[in-house]
Amino acid sequence: MPHDEVVAVFFECVTESGKSAAEMFDLARSIDVHTESQAGAAERAVGGVTAGLIGLGEEVTWRARHFGLPFSLTSRVTEFDPPRRFVDEQTRGPFKTFRHEHVFESTPAGSVMIDRVRFVAPVGPLGRLAEKLVLERYLRRLIRERGRFLAAV
Repeated sequence: MPHDEVVAVFFECVTESGKSAAEMFDLARSIDVHTESQAGAAERAVGGVTAGLIGLGEEVTWRARHFGLPFSLTSRVTEFDPPRRFVDEQTRGPFKTFRHEHVFESTPAGSVMIDRVRFVAPVGPLGRLAEKLVLERYLRRLIRERGRFLAAV
């Protein structure tokens, strides 16, 4: 494979909840709830929408500590279909690309939230190894834990 060919990593996490799809939709776009769910990484909103609910076209800049390193990422909500779906994408940050699709479906017991994450690591061929061995596993765990947190709030 040529070194300049971009290969994205994709994964999906599914969270079942007793809450309605509309409740989960709002919890997933709440800056305050996100901050609570990521307290372990000391994640906080420092720019753009820093509290309340984020919506279409709005941006938030997050600062956190991951892998013991300071981390900053700005994302924008690029697609918005309440209460079924929204997408946020990195506009500035460490990834070549980062896209997070949030889908909400009603079920007889409440709802299902589906997180679809697609990203490309920041560095060439060594990045491919980091994507598969470290970043994908780490981000999958982070998204899964966040989903459980939202379902339990």
